[in-house]
Amino acid sequence: MGPEWIAIIALVALFVVGTLLPINMGALAYVAAWLVGMYSLNLDEKEILAGISADLVLTLIGVTYLFAIARQNGTVDLIVRTAVASVGGRVALIPWVMFAVTAVITAIGAASPAACAIIGPIALGFAGRYGISPLMMGMFVVHGAQAGGFSPISIYGTITNSVMEDAGMGASHMTIFLSSLLVNTVMAAILFIVLGGRKLMKLRMDGEGELVMAGGGTVAAGSGTGGTTRRDRTDAQSATGASPSTGTPNPGDAGTTLEHTLTLLAFVAVAVVALVFDKNIGFAAITAAVVLSILTPKAYKDTVKQIAWPTVLLVAGVSTYATILTTAGSPEFVGKWAAGLGAAAIGALILCYVGGIVSAFASSTALLPVIIPIAIPLVAEGGLSAGLFVAALAVSSTIVDVSPFSTNGALMLANRPDNIGETTYYKQILGYAAIVTLVGPLLVWAALVLPGW
Repeated sequence: MGPEWIAIIALVALFVVGTLLPINMGALAYVAAWLVGMYSLNLDEKEILAGISADLVLTLIGVTYLFAIARQNGTVDLIVRTAVASVGGRVALIPWVMFAVTAVITAIGAASPAACAIIGPIALGFAGRYGISPLMMGMFVVHGAQAGGFSPISIYGTITNSVMEDAGMGASHMTIFLSSLLVNTVMAAILFIVLGGRKLMKLRMDGEGELVMAGGGTVAAGSGTGGTTRRDRTDAQSATGASPSTGTPNPGDAGTTLEHTLTLLAFVAVAVVALVFDKNIGFAAITAAVVLSILTPKAYKDTVKQIAWPTVLLVAGVSTYATILTTAGSPEFVGKWAAGLGAAAIGALILCYVGGIVSAFASSTALLPVIIPIAIPLVAEGGLSAGLFVAALAVSSTIVDVSPFSTNGALMLANRPDNIGETTYYKQILGYAAIVTLVGPLLVWAALVLPGW
């Protein structure tokens, strides 16, 4: 049995064990990477550890550290209250505003993880406070990032079109961009309907941020959409002095106006450094967190404990194993087999699934330059439309970034509202990611590949 098959079997095994047993899948992935790397690929331990995505891990640590400070001093609640005014009290518009803002940020050239890292914690603060489904809100942010992620000036769009041109297929800027925009908007609309969006349309926020029915009257206990009603959260707040969105003291009690101002300036600085100057958001965020801690060391001396360490382990382990999978040649093996099938459309479907499954565990940015050239034989000999086929591959390889093993999905997991447990939220994201990975490539293939065949 070749190493490519061993790596695939080990991947399936760690996924099954991690799903059935309460063991962090990152720890399982480290074990699999060690065993497969040493005994199947003859790698030494330094080579195995070289596969860890230091950029991804630093992003998780830096962003969750900074937002832990913001939660502790009440700045997140301040942002939430201010943003509420921008939607005129219409609760149902909040997820769509977050979707649109994230899409615009990636469309003008920001990296998808950077956009999710900036918008995700704020969006999930809304979810925790106003009974919006955290799964819907988190996935809206990720799908928003992917919706704008293939614009002609974006990172994904630039990579995809340049690879197409280098392969002699020509560029398809607008076809790929509009395909991703449409598919992710449809995914968001389905989530909105399934996860309580229609109930949100009946809710408004009054001047004090309390939920009321659109026709008048307060929201009764048991009628919330997020599992915790406004009345329940208010009672808990009065008993504990905690904020309903974060579980930390209220803004007026937790931090001074100066602390709020400094934290907001830190957010702006991180956004400018990451989006305008194209610097690593992990470095920017952890630098901002350290500066805030230096300014008020006693207030934030224990904040480092609130970094999402289980999520860091999860992503570090899985990213390490993803490199083992690539080193073993598993994606290329399956891709070339698919390209050799007699029916071009069937080969295209298999390649869409290869892109989706691999990208759910690995970097979409790294995968796109690998999988697009594999499609050349199907375009040249199978009569497939190059633009639509590559669009299908690109979308299939990025809609799965909702996975908790990808940077975007992991950021949503790390910044979950405090009124939902990590295990519960992990299972929700994992379940949704599994559905997207299993069904998404098929639907994308049917919508994009078959019409151009």
